[in-house]
Amino acid sequence: MVGLDEKSNCIHLIDMGLAKRYISSKTNRHIQHKFGKSLTGTARYASINSHNGEELSRRDDLEAIGYMIVYFLKGELPWQNEYGDKKDFKYKKIMDIKV
Repeated sequence: MVGLDEKSNCIHLIDMGLAKRYISSKTNRHIQHKFGKSLTGTARYASINSHNGEELSRRDDLEAIGYMIVYFLKGELPWQNEYGDKKDFKYKKIMDIKV
């Protein structure tokens, strides 16, 4: 969301639906890196690690924010109009362009 009036230059993040702890409450240590996970989030803004099935971390949040900034500045992303008959094929095409 973008602020109004004197706050019109502020961007407010409002959706934390995929947020999770990166420090384990049981061990008080950083969670382990895992592989073999399914893509999390919207493919358009998902990090390369998410496309590769890796455990997400704070660095992936920064990558997604970078994609959003490019979208805000240019009005589109280079992989925005990729289509495919199957979702997995489309996601692979998007990841290839991101890489």
